[in-house]
Amino acid sequence: QVQLVESGGGLVQAGGSLRLSCAASGHTFSRYGMGWFRQAPGKEREFVAAISWSGGNTNDADSVKGRFTISRDNAKNTVYLQMNSLKPEDTAVYYCAATRRPYSDYDRRRSYDYWGQGTQVTVSS
Repeated sequence: QVQLVESGGGLVQAGGSLRLSCAASGHTFSRYGMGWFRQAPGKEREFVAAISWSGGNTNDADSVKGRFTISRDNAKNTVYLQMNSLKPEDTAVYYCAATRRPYSDYDRRRSYDYWGQGTQVTVSS
């Protein structure tokens, strides 16, 4: 069992940056693959970025490629999402997710076992 708590969301102007954090507790964090998803009002939850348990593999959606970077610090049981060059279309609730499965199908919601409550990111034009 794992509990995930996101933080770092807020209001930022287009072109600005935010750094989201996801703190994990309950079990050994280093053995979980981690992902970030986001959901805008009226839209389905979509994949943003993922990182393997060792941090050796990362993947991100085409919509954020070159702007967002996922990383993790296993000593702190925390995964991060550095978001740069933010656009209004990035506005959404951002969710952290964890999986015990091998690093595969990282962009599918069904691959993840645990989810945080989300943190709101709003990008103004």
